Amino acid sequence: MHLKILKTVQKVPGGLMIVPMLLGVLVNTFVPGFLTIGSFTTDLWKNGAMPILAVFLFCNGAQIDLKQAGQPLAKGMILTVVKVGLGAVIGVLVNRLCGPAGVIGIVPLAVVSSLANSNGGLYAALAGEFGDAGDVGAVSILSLNDGPFFTMVAFGLTGLAQIPIMVLVGAVLPIVVGLILGNLDPELRKWLAPATTVTIPFFAFPLGAALNLGQLVQAGLPGIVLGVACTAITGFGGYLAMKLIKSKHPQVGAAIGTSAGNSVATPAALAATDATLKTAAAMATVQVAAAVIVTAILCPLLVSWLDKVEKRKQSPDSFPKSAANEGSV
Repeated sequence: MHLKILKTVQKVPGGLMIVPMLLGVLVNTFVPGFLTIGSFTTDLWKNGAMPILAVFLFCNGAQIDLKQAGQPLAKGMILTVVKVGLGAVIGVLVNRLCGPAGVIGIVPLAVVSSLANSNGGLYAALAGEFGDAGDVGAVSILSLNDGPFFTMVAFGLTGLAQIPIMVLVGAVLPIVVGLILGNLDPELRKWLAPATTVTIPFFAFPLGAALNLGQLVQAGLPGIVLGVACTAITGFGGYLAMKLIKSKHPQVGAAIGTSAGNSVATPAALAATDATLKTAAAMATVQVAAAVIVTAILCPLLVSWLDKVEKRKQSPDSFPKSAANEGSV
């Protein structure tokens, strides 16, 4: 009996990422005990996301041509500005126009916490599937929007915020080492290339296993709307930014349309520094948690759809027949 599991998964938009991630969410929701039985099972399917993602980043770093190293840095900076800028501006506007109560129940603290943070692992996976090594390398800069720093900036708390420099160095180092080795030995670069796709499902499942469908129910409609808005606003923002700079794979820009898993902790972190935010922090936490799940589902679908749009534009069949005939006269 021959099952075409891989081909079936690949038919799903962003399937290599989204299918294992959804399986992780379902397992953690209905049979969470399975993930904590210990040993290799727990190491692989519950706690394995970060080590495997580190391998993924290392292997992608090896695919970057040193002569074009400026490209991923530039993309990372542009996408970071778009992501953080949109999140901060929209959050502040909601706060100014609607007050602490927010709009349709979505509090300003949740807006900034969700929109200004992106899921680096999901971005890297989508960039690896729909882009190239230069797109994946942008995650080294995108890691700057990880955590509460930019949310504090938006709320005027910059004096209390600190960026752990060594954490940022640690995020960049696997890419840098991979880049160096890949440029020193082209054969090594070629040998590592398959790992840029093979490793994706292995860190996607534990990323999903950190989430629970119950968080969606608890947050209700406002949390779901927040997730949809995050993907739509920042996803299309990233896509248009990459179109403006004429990126080879502009669809990858939409991969910033996510909320980082650790953004769930951002409201509480802010409340610890400003007591006036404690009331909003509890509501914001569940809303951001819902947004993390919703964006993890919607963002791969958006990137996959934009990928099809871009490929149709580049396909010779997409040109009018009259134009093709003019060239053959």
